[in-house]
Amino acid sequence: MPEPTKENEAPAPAPAPPPEEPNKETEAGNAPPKDEEEGSPSIALPPGLGSRALERKDSEWSLGESPATEEQVKQNTNSELSTLFVEKPQTGTVKVGGNISFIAKVKAEDLLRKPSVKWFKGKWMDLASKAGKHLQLKETFERQSRVYTFEMQIIKAKENYAGNYRCEVTYKDKFDSCSFDLEVHESTGTTPNIDIRSAFKRREVKQQEEEPEIDVWELLKNANPNEYEKIAFQYGITDLRGMLKRLKRMRRVEKKSAAFAKILDPAYQIDKGGRVRFVVELADPKLEVKWYKNGQEIRPSTKYIFEHKGCERIMFINNCSLTDDSEYYVTAGDEKCSTELFVREPPIMVTKQLEDTNAYCGEKVELECEVSEDDANVKWFKNGEEIIPGPKSRYKVKVEGKKHILIIEGATKADSAEYSVMTTGGQSSAKLTVDLKPLKILAPLTDLTVKLGKEICLKCEISENVTGKWTKNGLPVQEGDRLKVVHKGRIHKLVIDSALIEDEGEYVFTPDAYSVTLPAKVHVIDPPKINLDGLDADNTVTVIAGNKLRLEIPISGEPPPKVIWSRADKAITEGSGRIRAESYPDSSSLIIDVAEREDSGVYNINLKNEAGEAHASIKIKVVDIPDPPVAPNVTDVGDDWCIMNWEPPAYDGGSPILGYFIERKKKQSSRWMRLNFELCKETTFEPKKMIEGVAYEVRIFAVNAIGISKPSMPSKPFVPLAVTSPPTLLAVDSVTDTTVTMKWRPPDQIGAAGLDGYVLEYCFEGTEEWIVANMDLIDKTKFTITGLPTDAKIFVRVKAVNAAGASEPKYYSQPILVKEIIEPPKIRIPRHLKQTYIRRVGEAVNLVIPFQGKPRPELTWTKDGAEIDKNQINIRNSETDTIIFIRKAERSHSGKYDLQVKVEKFVESASIDIQIVDRPGPPQLVKIEDVWGENVALSWTPPKDDGNAAITGYTIQKADKKSMEWFTVIEHYHRTNATITELVIGNEYYFRVFAENMCGLSENATMTKESAVIAKDGKVYKNPVYEDFDFTEAPMYTQPLVNTYAIAGYNATLNCSVRGNPKPKITWMKNKVAIVNDPRYRMFSNQGVCTLEIRKPSPYDGGTYCCKAVNDLGTAEVECKLEVKGGLSFCRLLLQGVPPNIIDSYLRDLQSSNPEEC
Repeated sequence: MPEPTKENEAPAPAPAPPPEEPNKETEAGNAPPKDEEEGSPSIALPPGLGSRALERKDSEWSLGESPATEEQVKQNTNSELSTLFVEKPQTGTVKVGGNISFIAKVKAEDLLRKPSVKWFKGKWMDLASKAGKHLQLKETFERQSRVYTFEMQIIKAKENYAGNYRCEVTYKDKFDSCSFDLEVHESTGTTPNIDIRSAFKRREVKQQEEEPEIDVWELLKNANPNEYEKIAFQYGITDLRGMLKRLKRMRRVEKKSAAFAKILDPAYQIDKGGRVRFVVELADPKLEVKWYKNGQEIRPSTKYIFEHKGCERIMFINNCSLTDDSEYYVTAGDEKCSTELFVREPPIMVTKQLEDTNAYCGEKVELECEVSEDDANVKWFKNGEEIIPGPKSRYKVKVEGKKHILIIEGATKADSAEYSVMTTGGQSSAKLTVDLKPLKILAPLTDLTVKLGKEICLKCEISENVTGKWTKNGLPVQEGDRLKVVHKGRIHKLVIDSALIEDEGEYVFTPDAYSVTLPAKVHVIDPPKINLDGLDADNTVTVIAGNKLRLEIPISGEPPPKVIWSRADKAITEGSGRIRAESYPDSSSLIIDVAEREDSGVYNINLKNEAGEAHASIKIKVVDIPDPPVAPNVTDVGDDWCIMNWEPPAYDGGSPILGYFIERKKKQSSRWMRLNFELCKETTFEPKKMIEGVAYEVRIFAVNAIGISKPSMPSKPFVPLAVTSPPTLLAVDSVTDTTVTMKWRPPDQIGAAGLDGYVLEYCFEGTEEWIVANMDLIDKTKFTITGLPTDAKIFVRVKAVNAAGASEPKYYSQPILVKEIIEPPKIRIPRHLKQTYIRRVGEAVNLVIPFQGKPRPELTWTKDGAEIDKNQINIRNSETDTIIFIRKAERSHSGKYDLQVKVEKFVESASIDIQIVDRPGPPQLVKIEDVWGENVALSWTPPKDDGNAAITGYTIQKADKKSMEWFTVIEHYHRTNATITELVIGNEYYFRVFAENMCGLSENATMTKESAVIAKDGKVYKNPVYEDFDFTEAPMYTQPLVNTYAIAGYNATLNCSVRGNPKPKITWMKNKVAIVNDPRYRMFSNQGVCTLEIRKPSPYDGGTYCCKAVNDLGTAEVECKLEVKGGLSFCRLLLQGVPPNIIDSYLRDLQSSNPEEC
């Protein structure tokens, strides 16, 4: 098989044993079978096996390794696509007894949780189960960098700790792994020429002395299957299932072969260039034999030679190379046997040593050596650290056959060190010294004086081609669009385009790695300039009267110019006056402390220096707020609105009027409220949303660009009033031959002006003249129109009247015929009276029986066919109902009551059964039938008086003769005989019985005449054992919430009842969100009754409400829906504290549910 390479790193260098004779035939024996070797962690290595076999990932000799499964192949594929490691553990070396740590880091930016990390030795030994005194696994998380750090620390290392290790990280579908080696050396130290074969021998002896070798495979083969788990725990086996599968295959392999009398050995080993011999012995010499390498059949050639000796079949492989390191098998008939061939390379020797070298900085350095073979694997080291060449490395390695050259481009002082080269059979080292060349200044920097905007060029020349640094006033110079640093050979330039004032200073050039400096000074001059870019096009500055003006004008010039301010040929001096000037290096300021209207005018500024002069003029304008407008006039008033107008102010403050603000207040209040937040451009405004019946005043503010004027005088007080809405439910109450009686309900909206009364009007059919039926306003909602002609048809309407006038009329929908109509009588017995009506003695009886009939019917009451005694029973009749009333009911009032309603020849009858009940009398006789043991048998006869109701049960009590204290024994007992048990032996008892009906127990009880003696018969009485009753109970709702409606603006309550022990905690929720600290809700809980009060709900408060009860035994929930009728405006919802986004959502839902109204 081809030798696999390690993932992400090269194998660690290790010396190999001297090569053996190339033509000597070698036959490896005593190697275990392949299947057994794959899973055995304690197998011994074949003699002379090199370190390369230990490093191979798919080698049989790797400790604890097994063939890669499909899942591992999938994980390896994923690791190529998604790498998780940001730092992988590196190969390390430690002395015996020393400590060493391996660190792996994983970036957590894209991970939602901590990744899973495992450490392995070999392929299958999970080190998590080995953590303890000599092995510690740690993990940390850095929050700032979001990096997980996983550390494996080996303490007091032993020689048998050496080998190949692996770290695997897994996160969901991502997988990454990294292999690394650990080398353990003896504490006395080793030399490069140590005999690795003798070192292996010593190591094997020590391992045998310290830890006796145990073959786990043999233990599993010979053990009872019940002891597999015990063995796995004792010897740290983590993949027991995989080992048992291999054990099963091994047992199958151990079956005797029918084709082979002797099979191939499990593994063979040969040095590179040597000759190996494979031998099998056939049970039948006539069988045809075929040899295969990695599944490909081997044909005879000079390399592969086949021999037949009796039953033996032999294959020779001549001049073995690394490509021959593979799996081989031979077939005979339908059977085959396989083996593994390991080819060992001879050690590489250094034939030409490295030599000490001296060089100057910047030169190319080459370190050269020769080895014993072409294209050998060679490693370079600097001060003991391995040099890894690459595209971004300064070090390059060149190989020409046996010659190996380390090339360092542009050497620096940091490259001075001891360099060494190491092969598998030797090493060589040499020292490299890098020094600086002497430096000479050929052309120094010179001082420059440059005009503003011109180019600055500083140039110098030195004897060496080295880089350098430029500084200005001690600070590094940064290259940019204007500043360029040029380096051509020994010449260095600093070029600055369009010189600025800030470019002035002292520049210094310092060559790298030298202490020489080259300084030069640059001086920049500039004529004076005035910068008016911050002013308007006409250089006008506006200031508000009374404010302070500080006009700062940027100026420039080198050297700084002299500044003179003037107004009307009069200079403004610098000092402490109200109008003064202040000068600074880069600006000049004109200051007016308190601006006045007279300060308006033109101001001049003059600059002068040795490079020239500059002049400019600036106009200053002083403005003020406008005068207040005159008092507004209110021209029209409505229910909650008015119309007002006003005149503009006489003086606009020097700036055009932009608009007006309007405020109003109640007459008796001092708090003004602004009505518009956007300026009103007109001189007319309509305030709205006022309260009817309340006196208001309004006022105006004028606004210009400067500010808001003082308020105008308030308007004259006015009161908004509105008529009521029309009356409702206009209906005909009765009609005769000359009259029509109408009735109606009050208006839905009355308003602040109240309601003074109603006006009823009628109109004959075919005319349009409305006649007022009542000359004066009426307060009642019922009126009879008289003096109407018979058989006429009229239309009727009614209006509500208040101080604001009459409302819109309410019309009756159809004409009314003035003619009395006979309506047959009809009695409407209430549902609860259709059954027997039961009342207790002493309670009041008040029954209302509605009826119909026109004209007014005649009523007749009878009881049990006889007239009713009106002294005991009161009868009251009206046009629509009759009432039977008994103040204190007696049992004599029980009976059948008949009602007869008569209209002319039409008669209607109905009956009502009334039953007056009372408590029953006591039973007639109670006697003791028998006494035995602790029991007494009683019997009794029912009472004579049952209280006009059926007897529902009996209550039995007992009393000790000594105390005569009565105790209830049985309640609600239905029979007339009973047995009393569990009486106290030696006591004497009396018994009594109460009768019970729907009114309760009888007032008295009947007692037994004789007593019952519970005799002592020597029986040992044992007190009964009662278990404590468990009163605990999970929450349970005895009365749930019910869906309900609420009126907007009126308080609403939700009620339910719950029980539970311990007392449950109650939580109210709206739409699955808990209600906490909300002043609009109040919650009560009393004796298990839970109440949620919603103060003045709005449609926003509608939704699903839930009451949740929780205690230690469980949770219970009950919910209902609340619908709030009546809408609110956006403003009212906002004033109630509802967030605007929720208001918008509510209004959109309202519009979508009522599209026709929108």
